[in-house]
Amino acid sequence: MKTAFITGVTSGFGKAFALRLAQLGYRLVITGRREDRLTALAALLIRNYGVDVLPLCFDVRNQEACRLAIAGMPAEFSQVDLLVNNAGLAAGAAPFDETDVDDFERMIDTNIKGLLYITKLLVPRMIEKKAGHIVNISSIAGIEVYPNGSVYCATKHAVNAITKGLRVDLVKHGIKVSSISPGMVETEFSVVRYHGDEDKAKAVYKGLVPLNAEDIADVLEFIVTRPDHVSINDVQLNPRQQASTSVVFRD
Repeated sequence: MKTAFITGVTSGFGKAFALRLAQLGYRLVITGRREDRLTALAALLIRNYGVDVLPLCFDVRNQEACRLAIAGMPAEFSQVDLLVNNAGLAAGAAPFDETDVDDFERMIDTNIKGLLYITKLLVPRMIEKKAGHIVNISSIAGIEVYPNGSVYCATKHAVNAITKGLRVDLVKHGIKVSSISPGMVETEFSVVRYHGDEDKAKAVYKGLVPLNAEDIADVLEFIVTRPDHVSINDVQLNPRQQASTSVVFRD
């Protein structure tokens, strides 16, 4: 049985990933900051799919918390075959000169540093067994930039650069490194970006059919179920009505 380690599972992509990988028979280490949701998801996965699940409640922004959580994993969960770096967010949507530095810190610490902390801790285990797969969840914002998203775009450009760098550094160890870069997806993403303003969040998707978390889970499933000799490096997907970050057709 393979073991998957997924960050940020308490909503959106992360929850969909956990459910999909459980369906595929993975043993799961699931992480998140909201303990009630994390515990409820773990119980659901065990009840519905009969897989082994280890919930770890911590914030990926905290390097020491990451270290302690991973160091304390029981032996049966310690050999991670698949790492899904999903934890990430956008905070704020304003021109650069009007942005909040606290939002900068939150995005940089979660989207970049959190990904690096977790990967740094788990890669040695993959190197030791000469096998493993890392899937980083990026964004179309890592490929293009758009108004009022400079820092978020910068963090996702960094994720794409880290992904490519890891692929080059780890290929000699038999480790695959992939990324998924979605366009507009309706999850809690925009609610978080607009600091809980539901009306602004809904307006983002007005007049179009956005992607959903299941669409992204479909891509993850495709990536991780290829034959061993095949590596899907990067996948970028949009809803049909989105051609780029700035070209969107709304009914």
